[in-house]
Amino acid sequence: ISDIQGKAAVGSMVVFEKGKPKSAHYRRFRIRTVSTADDYAMLHEVLKRRFKRFSSETSTPGTWAIIPDLVLIDGGKGQLNAALSAMGEVGAFSVPVASLAKENEEIFIPRRAEPIILPRSSPGLQLLQRLRDEAHRFALGYYQKIRKRETFASAFDNMVGIGPKRKRALLKRFGSVQAIKEASIEELAATRGMTESLAKRVKESL
Repeated sequence: ISDIQGKAAVGSMVVFEKGKPKSAHYRRFRIRTVSTADDYAMLHEVLKRRFKRFSSETSTPGTWAIIPDLVLIDGGKGQLNAALSAMGEVGAFSVPVASLAKENEEIFIPRRAEPIILPRSSPGLQLLQRLRDEAHRFALGYYQKIRKRETFASAFDNMVGIGPKRKRALLKRFGSVQAIKEASIEELAATRGMTESLAKRVKESL
């Protein structure tokens, strides 16, 4: 899960097979039902959406019906319990679940009070760390993309004559609000759908 006080919150799912990433099966989730900074609720939503098509009798490669050998959650005991609750609601009781807490690299599993602590040199721990870090990277990239788009859109919300198509054209060409501020009127006017008068309006408004 990646967010700032619940805003532009996203979740990510990465898949490893035989110790290697399978990026074709990676998925991103824009959080829909949670508007506050509640990681447990966000995690609950993501896992329910991931496993809503779950069936213990079907496992078809290349689809959402794939039954994983292990679901690894980023977090501690609280995140693990949130995951178990969500998966239980959709009937995914048979899927093994564990969580990895970053501070001390503690591994939590169901029905065990104390965490498992593996040596830092353990290949098993290193694989779990790679999974966790890859999920972080994937979620952060999506979060930054959304934040960039929303920040850009808000800068033009009340600007007459700059609709969705022109916003997209400006974002595609300049990439950020700051780059547009630094661009000349001529450069802005040369953007698809823009005119000199609109370019002047943009410069005056930013």
